[in-house]
Parts: sequence; structure tokens; C-alpha cells
Amino acid sequence: MKKTPIILLALLLLASDLLLLTSCSSGETYAEQKEKESKAISSFLDRDIVVRDAQGNVVCEVGKIETITEEQFIAQDSTTDLSRNQYVLFGNSGVYMQIRRKGTGEKLEIGKTARVICRFIEFNIMGDSIQLRSDVNYWHTNPDIMKISNNYGSFTANFDTEINGGGAMYLQYGSTSVPSGWLIPFTYIRIGRQDSPDEGIAQVRLIVPHSEGHANATSNVYPCFYEITFQKMRD
Repeated sequence: MKKTPIILLALLLLASDLLLLTSCSSGETYAEQKEKESKAISSFLDRDIVVRDAQGNVVCEVGKIETITEEQFIAQDSTTDLSRNQYVLFGNSGVYMQIRRKGTGEKLEIGKTARVICRFIEFNIMGDSIQLRSDVNYWHTNPDIMKISNNYGSFTANFDTEINGGGAMYLQYGSTSVPSGWLIPFTYIRIGRQDSPDEGIAQVRLIVPHSEGHANATSNVYPCFYEITFQKMRD
């Protein structure tokens, strides 16, 4: 009786098992991915960040961030002190927000719906690079338009593709879903239009964990930094 084929088969099965074990051990669990994301956000808060484009030009200076609680934020009349580079941490979502300008006009009233033009910079914190931006001339005539509703203090929204076929977010990620982290500022900002040179439309900065981001961030477990302006469309 020849034993060689049996031995070869055993060796092949052993090699297959070892390959499977190696493959499993090299993959990260969801818990490990979240831990890596948390460390990346903590590092981002503590670094003197300057966001640059692919050519090395400065897009925005983030700086080291001072985190405040929601209670302190409310006590400060729902503002973040820009001189201290403050961001408020919303504990339930893990989103950090800095209000740079509260904007013109009025807040979106309960029961009302509005179309809002959004221009933004999206910086992948894990990748340490700009991932997408719509604040450039290329998107000037084709911005992201958000259709947002205030349902008794709870905001829902989608990217409107009927008017212009969709902006950068829709064309990049193929979804009309607005990242839930983008909706948090609407409790505090106004969404009018700029009617005079000394007025400024609403501008915020956000750190959005994967759980509050778009589908690509959620599935790949990475956080993003955003600088976004919001301006109400003309009726």
C-alpha cells in the first residue's frame, strides 16, 4: 500500500488550515477597528492639524482642539469659543462640532422643509488626507443640495438630485442619504442667504465618526473631519 498520496493529502490539508488561520488572524475585528478609529480621533484632537490639498496648499488650519461638554456648550449660549478652538462633543453620537458662524436668517422651524446648498471639505482622518471637496470652482454650479425637514426637533434629510442631478457627495458615494452627523448643527444654526457684505452664511466644522457618516465611512470604519457651509436656496 502506497502511503505517499495520503501524506501529501495530509500536508495539503494542513497547509490549507494554516492559510485559513493566518487569514483570520490578519483581519481586524469590528471592535479593533473602532478602537483604532477612537485613537485616530484622539490624536487628531491633540495635533496641530493643517489640512492641505494634493499640491501642498493650505486648505484650512484646524489646530489643537479644546473639547467642551454639551452642558458647557449650552451655558455658553450654544456657542463654541473660536479663540480657544473649542468643539462640543455630543456624547450620544460621538460627533464633535465647532460653530464658526451661526449664519443669517432664521432657524428651520418645526414642521418646515427647506432646500439647503452645502459646500464642504471632507478630510479622511485615518488616511490623513482630503478625500472629497465641493468648495472649488468645479462644483460651483453643481453644489450638493440638501432637502431637510424639522420634525419636532428631529431633523431628516436627503440629497436632492432632481434640480441638478446631484453634487459631489451623491456622485462620489452613489447615495442620497445625508450623513446623520451633518444634521446635528441644524438645532443651532440659521439657514438664510447672504444679503449684505458684512453677513456670513452658516459655517461649521465637524468630526464625524463612522457610525454617523456616509455608507463608505460606515462600512470601512473611518472618521472624517468636515468644514461645511449651509445656505438656503431661493424659493
